Amino acid sequence: MQHAKHTITRREVLAGAAGVALLSGCGTRSVPAAVPSRVSIVRARAYDQNVYQAVRDLISLHKLDVRGKRVVLKPNLVEFDAQTTINTHPMVVHAAYEAFVAMGAGSVQIAEGPGHRRNTLDLADAAGYFRLIPKFEDLFVDLNLDDVSHVQPKFNPSKLEKLYLPHTVLGADLLVSLPKMKTHHWVGATLSMKNLFGTVPGGVYGWPKNPLHWAGISESVAMLHSVFPRQFAIVDGIVGMEGNGPVQGTPKVVGVLAAGSDPVALDATCCRIMRIDPAKIDYLKLATNGVESRYLEQNIVQTGEAISAVATAFELPPDFPHIRLNG
Repeated sequence: MQHAKHTITRREVLAGAAGVALLSGCGTRSVPAAVPSRVSIVRARAYDQNVYQAVRDLISLHKLDVRGKRVVLKPNLVEFDAQTTINTHPMVVHAAYEAFVAMGAGSVQIAEGPGHRRNTLDLADAAGYFRLIPKFEDLFVDLNLDDVSHVQPKFNPSKLEKLYLPHTVLGADLLVSLPKMKTHHWVGATLSMKNLFGTVPGGVYGWPKNPLHWAGISESVAMLHSVFPRQFAIVDGIVGMEGNGPVQGTPKVVGVLAAGSDPVALDATCCRIMRIDPAKIDYLKLATNGVESRYLEQNIVQTGEAISAVATAFELPPDFPHIRLNG
């Protein structure tokens, strides 16, 4: 089964993805080129009941219309270690689930395909998902084991010759990336775009999905980003990870959630919060196809908290001292 993919015009790429335009109509996503991308930041100082209102506030700022639509939430589940913070906190995932249900979504699923662990449900249980998300197993799809289709990316700078992706994410009207704000020992930072690695099925590519690594990690991130034109993302920056992330780093308290419909603009903003220069993150440069203006701060409409008010310098991965944002 071949899934037809809408061809994104250069006009749309330059404009970014305004949330309301991405969802209304679904088949015709015409966005004026002059419209800059919107990114929102709200404070969330702890994983408590205030997270639910914070997530609702974030989503409402972007005026998403999901009535009757199929929404798929993609958290970041990697490993579990009770002494640190690796995965997207289940409270953030549950808050997003409840918000989209309340907005009238036709269905809301939670889906992930971890690259390290084969037993995804055991990992989710250890990370607290069963405890905090009622009927989690009924809502969850293991993307490593889902049915797949061959997809032809519209943009593929990687060496990967064939891409197979799960039906659950290909069929989504809105794919919502829910990453943890972390440094990454191979690409510098992992945020909403790198989180798309979990959409690639381990049942096809194995564990830890080495074909993507061999094809070029940053190049594969940019390729996957091009496959999903209808995205939204909420970054869990309440407690992130610094240093030798994404697994062996140390917890970093930031106390924020950030969201947007343009993953490039959102990830660039989160890099600035982390005091990382987005112009030195290779997958951001690749995904913009040389259009640097998409991640320039002056071309992003910032709502909620100012970056300067929440900026928290992350310890950088050992091989990435050059990505520090100066000034």
